[in-house]
Amino acid sequence: MSTGVLSADKAAVEIEPVRIGPSWQKNPDGSWRLPERTLGWHAVAWAADYLQAPDGGPWRYTPEQLRLTLWWYALDEHDRFLYRDGVIQRLKGWGKDPLVSTWCAIEFVGPCRPDPSGRTVSDPWGNPHPAGVPHPDAWVQIAAVSKDQTRNTMTLFPGLFTKKAIRRYRIDLGKEIIYARQGRARIEAVTSSPRALEGARATFVVRNETHHWLANNEGHEMDAVIDRNATKSADGAARAISITNAYEPSEDSVAQRAREAWEAGEAGTSLVSGIMYDSLEAPPDAPLTPEAAPAVIRAVRGDATWLDVDRIVAAILDPRNPPSRSRRFWYNQIVAAEDAWIVPQHFESKEMARPDIKVSLKDEIVVFFDGSKSDDATALVGCRVADGHVITLGMWQRPPGERGKGWTAPRSEVDARVQQVFEQHTVVAFWADPSHTRDDETQDRYWDELIDEWHRRWSHQLQVWAVPGRNGHAVMWDMTSPKRVAEFTAAAERCALEIEDRSFTHDGDRRLIIHVRNARRYPNRYGVSLWKGHRESARKVDLAVAMVGARMLRRLVLNNPSRKRRRSGKVW
Repeated sequence: MSTGVLSADKAAVEIEPVRIGPSWQKNPDGSWRLPERTLGWHAVAWAADYLQAPDGGPWRYTPEQLRLTLWWYALDEHDRFLYRDGVIQRLKGWGKDPLVSTWCAIEFVGPCRPDPSGRTVSDPWGNPHPAGVPHPDAWVQIAAVSKDQTRNTMTLFPGLFTKKAIRRYRIDLGKEIIYARQGRARIEAVTSSPRALEGARATFVVRNETHHWLANNEGHEMDAVIDRNATKSADGAARAISITNAYEPSEDSVAQRAREAWEAGEAGTSLVSGIMYDSLEAPPDAPLTPEAAPAVIRAVRGDATWLDVDRIVAAILDPRNPPSRSRRFWYNQIVAAEDAWIVPQHFESKEMARPDIKVSLKDEIVVFFDGSKSDDATALVGCRVADGHVITLGMWQRPPGERGKGWTAPRSEVDARVQQVFEQHTVVAFWADPSHTRDDETQDRYWDELIDEWHRRWSHQLQVWAVPGRNGHAVMWDMTSPKRVAEFTAAAERCALEIEDRSFTHDGDRRLIIHVRNARRYPNRYGVSLWKGHRESARKVDLAVAMVGARMLRRLVLNNPSRKRRRSGKVW
């Protein structure tokens, strides 16, 4: 961590926004955390000398833009970029295009690669940082799925470069291609033509408005081609940055896939790394009301003080603008898809997500297991009997890439975790929904043998059996029968209402949050259950299913007439 600091904004904010990304990290003393090594200081100094603001004065980054620039150009101890890819998500009108246009200029003719000679520059506190040199064959692309989108950025360049820059670097300002240094460097606008892009050795790419990059306009393939081209770049330092508003979850845009990939990395369910995801969002429970909207907008606009708060509030109140659109555009919130099982903002609110709540070893809990062999995740979720607090006990899913080939859920590892849960807690009920897939060798159902073993091990202490009776089963609860589908559907509806009312809490585990966010409404003959949207969907919902099962099981335990009430003075 750099010894240099920037003073944090002290302005009073009534609404505490959700801050995501390195530009929002702070030191213990409240100052902004900055990278130890970055080309950013040299790039910022160069921009002040060769770029100009719309009023003709020297270009000056706002503190927020400055931190983003410093982190985007952060280096490790081997002078490699910390981030190979990035996403900047901000509300509409924040100024994403002007910011990345300056980065394009830096990548075009500015100090964008570490100086091999080891030359350094100093930050404002005298700390040395690597100096940069221009790329000898810079090829900068502004990519979008329509010409209108690329035009937003391309039209900024004629007014961005100073006369000094145009003379020194011999810049030729074309409308769709800008050249410099007698054609050795260029900036070009590219649109939906993945085949034409294949093999292009761009050194820097801006993906513009990736919330509009969809399968039906070749946005997904464009994104894949850009990633492949960057991966095989000659110096291994080509990078891409995406700019986006909050996306619409039902559209499966490139912006959505990038967010989900980053979240999977943060949750530890993916090996994705090297992504700088930076966003400033309204909290999930921020009201969309005339009284609250001004404070929310001031909180999420960051340094974009040029945004007219009153005008935005008027747009929010305009009945022609649906609330979901206002939340995406002006609150920078990723709102629920039309078929979402629940409103994610409710589940992710500070009222429900409570990682500070601890479950002690003496607490009675119920546990629900949702098993899978390979395609879906295997999930283990607990629920404290006393207050209904939900805890994520385990999840196992196929690793990404080559490591995932031939992978099956590790039964011995799952068994060890279940054993540990029983040792650490007082488990009063434990149900397991088995997978109907078969073991490759025995052709028996994949989880049946282990679930039978769990029955033999712990049936004597479990108060509510999955299948009651002398020949019943304490643990095996097969959800495929119509009776079980009806029971689970009722539990899913009850859980959805409880989430709407924020009437229980959970541990805030990122994996659980992602699975609940992925869950879609699934109407059936008994009501509305949940599922992942379609059978081939790669999105996992198994922790959400196990949570519903655990909440259902807790209710059955509490309603069990033979249950012995604990003498704690608590009314059950």
